[in-house]
Amino acid sequence: MKPAMWYLTMLIVGFFYIYLTAIQYIRGQAVPDNGNNYQTLYDPDYFDEYLFNSPTPSLEFEYHDYTSMTSFLRAMSATYPNLTALYSIGKTVQGRDLWVMVVSASPYEHILGQPNVKYVANMHGNEAVGREMLLHLIEHLVKSYSSDSYVRWLLDNTRIHILPSLNPDGFEVAREGTCQGGQGRYNARGFDLNRNFPDYFKQNNKKSQPESEALKQWLSKIQFILSANFHGGALVASYPFDNSPNSIYQQFTSTPSLTPDDDVFNHLASFYSFNHATMHLGLPCKPGAPTFKNGTTNGAAWYPLTGGMQDYNYIWHGSMDITIEMSCCKYPPASELANFWQENKKSLVRYLGEAHRGVRGFIMDEAGTAIEGASIKIKGRAVGFQSTRYGEYWRVLLPGIYTIEVYADDFEPREEEFSVVESNPTLLNVTMYRTALSADPQVVQASPAPPVAFNGERVDWRPRPIIGGLHQQQGAGELENQSGFSGILSSISERLSGVLNFFG
Repeated sequence: MKPAMWYLTMLIVGFFYIYLTAIQYIRGQAVPDNGNNYQTLYDPDYFDEYLFNSPTPSLEFEYHDYTSMTSFLRAMSATYPNLTALYSIGKTVQGRDLWVMVVSASPYEHILGQPNVKYVANMHGNEAVGREMLLHLIEHLVKSYSSDSYVRWLLDNTRIHILPSLNPDGFEVAREGTCQGGQGRYNARGFDLNRNFPDYFKQNNKKSQPESEALKQWLSKIQFILSANFHGGALVASYPFDNSPNSIYQQFTSTPSLTPDDDVFNHLASFYSFNHATMHLGLPCKPGAPTFKNGTTNGAAWYPLTGGMQDYNYIWHGSMDITIEMSCCKYPPASELANFWQENKKSLVRYLGEAHRGVRGFIMDEAGTAIEGASIKIKGRAVGFQSTRYGEYWRVLLPGIYTIEVYADDFEPREEEFSVVESNPTLLNVTMYRTALSADPQVVQASPAPPVAFNGERVDWRPRPIIGGLHQQQGAGELENQSGFSGILSSISERLSGVLNFFG
């Protein structure tokens, strides 16, 4: 065949291949151009009672590898599009996606004033119960929306982000029935992910891994109010701090390392433990193993560690994060999973509602404009937090009288006293007033003093970007599928490259 005819044939075949691909793409996928197309709350007109009450197959009580877990999450997202959104926060060393499922009546859009909460499991790949419990929790929440009033209230007022496996690479090499040992604990490069975060008390020189970097980026994009991460090998709810300034001495003394919010952390850990079937009994896993009063412990009092995730959540991002050790055996037989679900179901659901206690509100200027990145702390509790891009803030607190302190560039510092009650969160909007010199562009001002940390050092109060979700809204993060015309062009470009490579 002459070269001219060969190239002509190639172009014709390539054109029709791309044309058919584009048609299939456009017909096969609804692509929203505007985030406002999503319902801000669950639309009753959209609600399909038959869909939710039909006898759809239930998730089996068995372990799901990466492929089957991904298939389940995709199926749930497709079946319940107005209650779920599936996205990835990044990839593991071996290229597996770190899937997160949003479960909410507004899965794609952040509703002003609505808190974000998260669950993370399986950061140690051989601690497998939490991974399965979170998959069953996803199924329970979406299938109970129409019948359980508490679940409906929770999803109508909360955006729940569930990451079933932070270490899917490790899970793939772990072995069912192995109660102890380290096979599968670490990521594919041999790093313990729960020793891979910046530490408040000591310098952590361990090389940051893709999985922990993805999680740190995730936390910088979404302000999570409440969190829990799930492990195995004991039966206890552990709370910060995990480390202390004297960890070597502490290994012999088991001294607690308490946060300024110790009352809240103790409450959260106890709340999970007492809603669990047996955790609150504090029984040892085996003779000679430690016992835990009320099924809770301060992390450092149990054993100190450097670079833990829950301390990082609290110090760097203001998220109240606790660690749940769900099972004495790290990777028990699948036949025991149904029992673990019955023991943990109430705790898993009810704990999420604790995001709705304490204080919340907006930080605004005199004109009612939101102030992003305002530095906030509760007086006497020197670990601070910040307002979102919309001026929102939240803080979990127990009933009592408190004073909030707010600082922002070009504004006078503010203090306001408020009370918290048991029955519902306190709404407290704070209006900030510009300094007398801020309106004069010729004057260079000093920034207001930020909060002081409990050890005398200043808190890092630089504004963190609160973004994510479709169209950079706070919430759902970067969704896996591209949307709009750019997605079509991207698909066509990939197909065209494939055609050209095929023809050499």
